[in-house]
Parts: sequence; C-alpha cells; structure tokens
Amino acid sequence: MKEPFDKYYNEYDLWFEENNDIYTEELNFIKKHINTHKKGIEIGVGTGRFAIPLNIKYGIEPSLNMAKIAFQRGIKVIIGKAEQIPIKDNSFDFVLLNTVICFFDNLKESFKEIGRILKKNGYLYIFFIDKDTTLGKIYEEKKSKNRFYKYAHFFSKEEVEDISKDYFFIISIKTLLINNIEGMRLLTLKKIKE
Repeated sequence: MKEPFDKYYNEYDLWFEENNDIYTEELNFIKKHINTHKKGIEIGVGTGRFAIPLNIKYGIEPSLNMAKIAFQRGIKVIIGKAEQIPIKDNSFDFVLLNTVICFFDNLKESFKEIGRILKKNGYLYIFFIDKDTTLGKIYEEKKSKNRFYKYAHFFSKEEVEDISKDYFFIISIKTLLINNIEGMRLLTLKKIKE
C-alpha cells in the first residue's frame, strides 16, 4: 500500500509537527517498552519520524518519496514491502512495526518474512490500532474520509496473536491511552525457535 503515501508524503510528514503532543506521547511510550540497544529495523519506516529518535538505523519502505525523506534523515532505507523483504536471513535482533500492519497486503506472509530476517531469539514489536477498542472503532467509523486510513484493514489483538502464532509468541501487551481513550497496543513478540 504505497499509493496515498507516495502522493501525500508531505502531508503525512507534516502531521507529526501539527500533532506534536500525540507524536511525543506515542514515541515516549514505544521508547519505554522496547529495547533498541541492538541491531533493529523498522518496516514501514515512512519518513523516519520514529526510527531516528529510537536509534533504529535501518528501514524498509515501499513509498519512494517517503524513503527519500527517511534517507535524508540518516536512515539506511531499502525499498520493499513486508511480504517480500529484500534482506538476508538472520540479519536483525528486532523489528518494529509502527502503525503499519493495517496497510499490509498479507499479514501472515509478513510475519513469516519478519521471522526469517530476525536472528535467533529476535523480537518483534507491533504498535497498532486495535479495532476492538474505542479508538479503533473511531478510526473504523471515520476511515472512509481519511486519505490514508480509507485503505486500512484494522486488526484486534486476538487476530494479530492468531495470525502470528506460527512464527512468534507474545511476551507482553501494553496499552497506550490517548486523551484517555484506549486504542493503541504494543505487542512484544519473540521469534519461535527454528
């Protein structure tokens, strides 16, 4: 899913400046709950708004225009998508998926590929809008009017757990309240040993 992101990349990037309080809250929440001291990659890195402050040096991004901005910000970006990651096996200690699984073409295939590029005992961090929460229901209701989310397919925590179970097991589940509304989940998963 790159079309709206390629076309409206400046609008996407500007959102973080116009909504700095929400961005900072999400960033601090992720920073508190993930270990970025090892070699990691963000899939769906966008313009690098999260990777840079999280000290993630690598990114996968299908949108060329977004990848250019991330590259200018210092991310080593590879053009690609989660279902076909152009990286060799066992390359990373962790993978971050930040509010992107709703745009993947095939979530199960993405998890298989992520498991392939993770080292033994590697971690997958998934930050996403849970469709069964208040925030998820708000996003679902309004998505047809949003140029990015109208293409989204939101998942519940249970669906993510079920789809990922052949490749990962869940270590922890954290919830971020935004304006006292439940909706953002951070799942920490560990790669199943081969």
